[in-house]
Amino acid sequence: MKQAGLLEKHDGALDGAMGVRLWLRLLSATMIVEKRVRRRFAEQFETTLPRFDILAALDRQPGGMTMSELSRMLLVSNGNVTALVQTLANDGLLSVAQSATDRRVSTVSLTAAGATRFAEMALTHRAWIEAMFAGLTAHEKTALFELLGTLKTSIADEEQP
Repeated sequence: MKQAGLLEKHDGALDGAMGVRLWLRLLSATMIVEKRVRRRFAEQFETTLPRFDILAALDRQPGGMTMSELSRMLLVSNGNVTALVQTLANDGLLSVAQSATDRRVSTVSLTAAGATRFAEMALTHRAWIEAMFAGLTAHEKTALFELLGTLKTSIADEEQP
């Protein structure tokens, strides 16, 4: 099934396996949005989505957070975060301070330049997302949000045999 010029995995045809069809539809929509956002970050800000995600996480924690807390919040390994944090710190967007009591622990926070840069990117990012979701009414957005919450609960409740 093709809608509005965008392809779906397996063309959306699965002979009534609605759960699988829904999953593929969600996956297709997510992949399209993510690809567009990644491309736009690269083109307009010369940055990546993972770097933006780090800035966003730290923007929500003005006092900063440890590398482990940041990794947990982003659902990635410490190793994945370390290189990105170092790059952002070298760019002057983050500060990294080693703990006075435990040299293995570092606290990361936004610099003033990082907060300014993030605010600029966040405003543009929000506009991109709003434009992609503009085809939905406010009621449809709310309904979809609530349904996806129900789906998340269902997924969390599902127990693998």
